[in-house]
Amino acid sequence: MRRAAGVAAGAAVRLGAVGVGLLVSALVLGTIGQSPWEAIRTLLEGAFGNEFALGQTLLKTIPLALTGLAVAVCLRMRLWNIGAEGQLHAGAIGASAAALTLTNWPAGALLPAMIGAAMLAGALWAALAAVPRALWGVNEIITTLLLNYVAILAVAWLVTGPWRGEGNFPVSDPFPAGSRLPLLGFNVVHLGLVFPIVLAAVLAFLFARSRLGFEVRLIGASPDAARVAGISTARNILVVMLAAGAIAGIAGMVEVSMSFGRLRQGISPGYGFMAIVIAALAGARFFGTLFVAFLFAGFIVGSFALQTLGVPASFVLLLQGIILFAALAGAYVSDRSLLPFRAPRVAPEGPAGEEKPSTP
Repeated sequence: MRRAAGVAAGAAVRLGAVGVGLLVSALVLGTIGQSPWEAIRTLLEGAFGNEFALGQTLLKTIPLALTGLAVAVCLRMRLWNIGAEGQLHAGAIGASAAALTLTNWPAGALLPAMIGAAMLAGALWAALAAVPRALWGVNEIITTLLLNYVAILAVAWLVTGPWRGEGNFPVSDPFPAGSRLPLLGFNVVHLGLVFPIVLAAVLAFLFARSRLGFEVRLIGASPDAARVAGISTARNILVVMLAAGAIAGIAGMVEVSMSFGRLRQGISPGYGFMAIVIAALAGARFFGTLFVAFLFAGFIVGSFALQTLGVPASFVLLLQGIILFAALAGAYVSDRSLLPFRAPRVAPEGPAGEEKPSTP
């Protein structure tokens, strides 16, 4: 009961902080002659007010939720996966390779191949940071961050070089019809919406019921206790980060399959970077990550509606920043342990199987 009450109180604080952010944003809009209440109404209606708006919000939720889960699974072990953006782009490359190569395959075979290729590419991209972290203690924040830009530039190179399609634009050839995920019969929402829900359920079960989940939680809670228990930190770092990369890779597959139908630059407006905040606000809880991703998607879609009131696009970004900082303040108050300056370091495992002491 006490644990459930604590979770509920934390969620209430986070939601209250978001509400404060909305209120402050409305007051800021008042300084440029906009009606604060009209602005809030327009934002909420633009995100959730009708079937089309809700459909667009759900579409934005998919990549945000998937990359958010990729960050959250690492947070459970006190690892900071700042590379979900790069892993998304790597997944897009893998899915595109399958779609452009297996053009004659039917949808029943091509879609699983694209998903598998995206997961493999995302996991391999995450491994570039996971292996140095596990074996030599290289800071995963720096490596995952830098790998983002390498993956983004790799996409740019492919669509302007080897994979450039016919025409004057730097994009690949269109994917075959079998590469598109089936629609769910609600507006433009497609089967990709099921992916984060299923993955959140699987992750929640594994972390609650499996030995792997117990080991990861123990390492995150107390690296010293895990070392005494003989748990391999290096192995679990590899497993967790590769799983995170695979999950983010699926987001890349969804974007190139449904949002664009081909590989191109700018497939992500920064979903992987937003995912860091989403996972932290959710306290690294998997279903909480889905809910926060849905709210974030609503703010993104709703902010576009604000421009119909004459609010400049740059001012809309300012409002998003205000809401974001308010949400971060709520997360700091409700659960400080998951923020980067509070997270303890995980001691890497030495080559002989003995743990090296973590550096202060």
